[in-house]
Amino acid sequence: NEREGILAEHADARAALAGADLIERIRRRRHVLVDWRPDDETFWATTGRRIANRNLWLSMPALLLAFAVWVVWSVIVVELPHIGFKFTTNQLFWLAALPGLSGAVFRALYAFVVPIFGGRNFTVWSTTMLLLPTLWIGFAVQDPTTNYAVFAAIALLCGLGAGNFSSSMANISFFYPKRLQGTALGANAGVGNLGVGLAQLIAPIAMYGGALLILGGKAQTREIAGVATQMWVQNAGFIWVPLIVLSALAAWFGMDNIATVRAGFAEQVAILKNRHQWRMSWLYTGTFGSFIGLAVGFPMLLNTQFPATDVLKFAWILPAVGALVRPLGGWLADRMGGAKITVWIFGVMTVAPLVAAYCLPGVGGGNLTGFVLAFLAMFVAAGLGNGSTFRMIPIIFRTLREREVKDPGDKAAMDAARRVGATEGAATLGFSSAVAALGLAFIPIAYGTSINLTGSPVAALVFFSVFYLSCLIGTWHWYARRGAEVSC
Repeated sequence: NEREGILAEHADARAALAGADLIERIRRRRHVLVDWRPDDETFWATTGRRIANRNLWLSMPALLLAFAVWVVWSVIVVELPHIGFKFTTNQLFWLAALPGLSGAVFRALYAFVVPIFGGRNFTVWSTTMLLLPTLWIGFAVQDPTTNYAVFAAIALLCGLGAGNFSSSMANISFFYPKRLQGTALGANAGVGNLGVGLAQLIAPIAMYGGALLILGGKAQTREIAGVATQMWVQNAGFIWVPLIVLSALAAWFGMDNIATVRAGFAEQVAILKNRHQWRMSWLYTGTFGSFIGLAVGFPMLLNTQFPATDVLKFAWILPAVGALVRPLGGWLADRMGGAKITVWIFGVMTVAPLVAAYCLPGVGGGNLTGFVLAFLAMFVAAGLGNGSTFRMIPIIFRTLREREVKDPGDKAAMDAARRVGATEGAATLGFSSAVAALGLAFIPIAYGTSINLTGSPVAALVFFSVFYLSCLIGTWHWYARRGAEVSC
């Protein structure tokens, strides 16, 4: 009996140690999903959906703020000449465009980080980094001696917000099963894209309403046609600071890393050799590149072509509508096929710029209503196309990898192929969005160049139409026609 008692005590001790070890391992592994199988219906219904949705809901506001920071210069550049900064029209277009150039670089780098650092970890870090340009904007615009080079540097730092899109979309793509990726990615990006419209709505309210008076500093005097108005341009930067802090904290406490999502940089960058990477980069430039470039360039374009219009009152509405329909594009693609939807979208985008050109002063008599409606059609089509093209990407790479499995009944081989396809698709999501980010730079520069050389933006609008026609033909030939290489 004594021996049995001693053995029982040892067993209890071992159990206690094992329990303590288990608790410690759980604590160490907190926010790390070791077992993640979203395509397993039972796992998804019992465990996966709840966790995936939580990560999606925390990802969306972080991405919204990233977009707001990325495009905030589209609001600021309109006001700089009114508060004493002597910059040319072309310089102002370049300030609006510079975040697009740096954003493309940051997106290319961020495209590969999730499998290396973890989605939660990188979301926290990248969101926190948005404090750099927002705080610097707030101080720089209050100093009338701030030179153009400083503003250019701040604008380049705003490109950090663009980079967040690559990592965020890649991260969310790992959480959802194939059949729901279009909807999930569309929701994540749609709310993110909404940051464009919100920046163009909230920043002017903060500037004119004098919000954040304690932090914001003194007012500037805005003078137009002899009428003086007080405003606080610095608040276009400061207004985002507390929201960025809250979003970073929410991501730290609520998001997760997926342990099985692991790949080195060299493994992922190999995707650049795949022709579908470059095809989808071209098509996504046609949709998202257009959306972001049109959003940033529209206020300045409207201001130069219809100067009597108070652009800040309604310029934000068009990108907001484009952002809101993005989830609808993903949803339609899940049900009807991404390529089919995208073909029709590029058809609309081919015609709309020509209508806008006809409505310009000096061409069709200056029809403001027709001009705005043509741009609204482009924003809606681009928003839908953002969702449909992003649904196509993971389907393409997963399908290609599944075709390589000799025995479709080999579950282990199929699972491995799908994991590789998911990683390649995520890298392509990120890198194609990096290429598309150049649209933010290219479209304002195209407007400025066309106006400088010809006195009108007509040449730029005609070029856009030709580009969209090439996207339509490419989508149909590669992915939509009968017998296409990969139907999606």
